[in-house]
Amino acid sequence: MFEFNLNEHNYNYVHFIGIGGISMSGIASLLLNKGYKVSGSDRSMTDIVNNLKENGAEVFIGQKSENIKNPDLVVYTDAILDDNEELIAARKLDIPVVTRGVFLGALMRNYKHSIAVSGSHGKSTTTSIISKILLNSNEDASILLGGELDDMDGNVHVGDDKYLVTEACEYKGNIRYYFPQTVIILNIDQDHLDYYKDLNDIVNTFKAYLRNQDNNSKTILNLNEENNKLILDSVQGELITYAQENYDADYVAHNIAFDEIGRPNFDLKMKDGSIEHFELGVIGRHNINNAMAAIIATYENGIDLDTIRKNLKTYTGLKRRMEIIGHVNDTTIMTDYGHHPSEIEVTLDALKEHTEGKLVCIWQPHTYSRTKTLFDDFLNCFDSADEVIVTDIYAAREKYDPTIHSKDVVDALIEKGINAKYLATFEEARDYVYEIANPSDLIITTGCGNPDVLAHMIVDDQVKVSA
Repeated sequence: MFEFNLNEHNYNYVHFIGIGGISMSGIASLLLNKGYKVSGSDRSMTDIVNNLKENGAEVFIGQKSENIKNPDLVVYTDAILDDNEELIAARKLDIPVVTRGVFLGALMRNYKHSIAVSGSHGKSTTTSIISKILLNSNEDASILLGGELDDMDGNVHVGDDKYLVTEACEYKGNIRYYFPQTVIILNIDQDHLDYYKDLNDIVNTFKAYLRNQDNNSKTILNLNEENNKLILDSVQGELITYAQENYDADYVAHNIAFDEIGRPNFDLKMKDGSIEHFELGVIGRHNINNAMAAIIATYENGIDLDTIRKNLKTYTGLKRRMEIIGHVNDTTIMTDYGHHPSEIEVTLDALKEHTEGKLVCIWQPHTYSRTKTLFDDFLNCFDSADEVIVTDIYAAREKYDPTIHSKDVVDALIEKGINAKYLATFEEARDYVYEIANPSDLIITTGCGNPDVLAHMIVDDQVKVSA
């Protein structure tokens, strides 16, 4: 088993292949702050890469063998293949090489309270709620986020060695290498089917993850999620369950109500039977589940309820999570990271309930494999939208696949009776929004590619296009 002691500096010089990724950059920043020498490479210069350089990292644009300058350790992302020049060079030099997942798992062992948030949906939101609570407590937590939080002006915060908060994504089975003291399982759904065979394969990976933990660990799990029940027999240590309106759980949200724009408030039956009231600063019933996980994780790890309550009420979300970008003709323009059918559905359902005019969703499908394998599910997630606009598929890590196209989805949506339209480019979608936008409408762009760029184009270009 790979071990990494943060304070001993046995690997004092660490090189990251793919340093600009949201997770890799956070780990690199943490090591820089702890006095390590850090270098890395990526495909292009970004704000994240530039920030790492400004903080002392040596960063190369482009990945070449000569970038390997005798580091003590090389860490690489899942996107790096065996034919990568830097990876080949490191192995030829017998430099220790580990994946990002293996390294993060070893890093978790350095903290007394390591909290890892897993699940197909809601990881970033839940992790950021926990982060906000800890940032505004008497503790100085180290935090690795998959998004940007205003409270820490980015995606990483380096604190002491007591608390570590991080997302724990199941992609490529990475959670099998993680050893947190507190495991959070939000939900288990069919996703990443370019790697997993089926749902059973995903469930077995979560089971293997839970079996990694020791008897002193805590597993916090949503009991209302049916697939979560499939892994209960693999829990090590203490099991703590939560749910909405399900009194079989240890923590239960009930007496749920919403304000005029959809922000929930609820009573929470605590594990000891007492009742506490909480109000959220974000909208949507699904965020009650995220909030409960955050409440339990922080409370069970020593944070007082008043601190938790105050920060839940003032938490307004991560960037690209139901984020309001601006307005056009009194039409609200939002963007969201949702890219799985379940995520899109709950977001649209939450928005529809409190939208006076039309709810228009502009969806950028993410990867050919996800669009193909979840095709039927995508047909059923847009029911709350008055109109759906589908742009070209964002390929991400995949090569072009001629067997699936956004037009296929649009044709099937129309056949189902949904008002849908294919517009290939962001420019076409932007111009169409200007044609249809009316006061009190809400238009949301969604996907984990770059649909936020479209949302900003709609808001920022309105004067230029109308001139």
